[in-house]
Amino acid sequence: MKIGIVVHGPNIIDSGHALKIINFLENFGEVSCILGGTMGRTAVIDAYLENKIDISTKRLPSESLSSFVNKGMDVIFLLNYGKSSITGHTFGYKVINNALSNLNKNNQDNKNISIIQIERPGEDDGSIISWNGKELDLSKKLSKFLNLSILNSKSIKNKYIERESNGLKLEYNKDKKITDKNLSESKDSKVRYIHGVSPNENIFVNGVVIGKSNSEFLSLISKNGKIVDIIGGIIKPHGLEKLGNIDIDKVVVKTGLLRRSKPKPRIINNGSEKNLEEHNVNEDKKNINLNNNLKNNTLKIAFIDHAAEDIYNLKDCDLAITVGDDTTLIASDILYRFNIPIIGITDGDLDKVLESGYITENSSIIELKSGFDDIVGKSIFKEIFKSKDCINLDIAIDMDLNNHNDNNKVLQMNIEYLNKLKNEKIEDFKNEVLKIVNNITSQYIIKE
Repeated sequence: MKIGIVVHGPNIIDSGHALKIINFLENFGEVSCILGGTMGRTAVIDAYLENKIDISTKRLPSESLSSFVNKGMDVIFLLNYGKSSITGHTFGYKVINNALSNLNKNNQDNKNISIIQIERPGEDDGSIISWNGKELDLSKKLSKFLNLSILNSKSIKNKYIERESNGLKLEYNKDKKITDKNLSESKDSKVRYIHGVSPNENIFVNGVVIGKSNSEFLSLISKNGKIVDIIGGIIKPHGLEKLGNIDIDKVVVKTGLLRRSKPKPRIINNGSEKNLEEHNVNEDKKNINLNNNLKNNTLKIAFIDHAAEDIYNLKDCDLAITVGDDTTLIASDILYRFNIPIIGITDGDLDKVLESGYITENSSIIELKSGFDDIVGKSIFKEIFKSKDCINLDIAIDMDLNNHNDNNKVLQMNIEYLNKLKNEKIEDFKNEVLKIVNNITSQYIIKE
């Protein structure tokens, strides 16, 4: 039996249930696992599971599921650990619909594939759902193994449709309703109902904080590809500006924290495969490698002003400039795993997006007055980065790094020499950044 497993989000991994389920299913056939979503990649790294769960490509959950359908899997499992059973079931329903809408529904082979969701294992409301009605013997074995009930997918679909219909009747913010009058006559006007929300939660769309909920009833309204209103929440204008044009039906919407647990982070150096296989965090951090940038006499620096960017592709950088409070928190937490320092440009407008975040040693945060982070960030991007996402700064190295020497003492001297040059170049770069800051404002605080 060919078994495909889509693992979504950090919480199913942090709970330990992802590995438990994967190991169990390996007893019944050939298992392939891929991640769906972005933040789960950090959890996979922290749990040393990159050899079991493919995190090589950034994929939406529906894209991961579709890829397994196209590969002709006999059964596909979707593993998720939602904030509640409502959010988990709604997530599963939308993922399955999005995945199947991208496939040829007339393909009989696709219809024979069983798609099963395992939701919130370990919780009292945890469940197993066979979305296309195929009750495999494997589902029953999993039900017994995980002590989870098997739910009827039709009842979940009916509840979802009922909630969507009732959304038109509910009043929000005392007297505000979603009606046709809220929407323009444009055919591109749409509403997206968000379920399982609690008041005072961050609202993420594709990883960008666009507002905060103030009700358990939340809806996003878009016109011509842009979100223009939040019913049951307060808009964060700058978040919408960063988000740009979207398809409201296909974007990933989350509320609350991106990662609810407090993990023990794993530190890798420059994505080294050797370090990826080591299971000692302290040893990973101590083991400094000669990265390719320094061997080529360059220092690679990335510019990040969007938390939803594929930050994991920047693991070969030596430094990153991050713009915005939320972007800085998320990017620094990810780059911490690769021992990459950051220079954060913030204005103190931080939303709590993670239960706890980490930042690499020798990083700096430049905290400006409200609204100045974007102004400074745009100037840095234009003047230093020349409107490019990455730049390479030359470093004058007067030794042959390609002359490999097995003498550990000589190798250590080379590493120390390179790190000295690297740190000096980073300090020079920081001074260039501060020149731009000082040209714009003198009111800022440097946190190191």
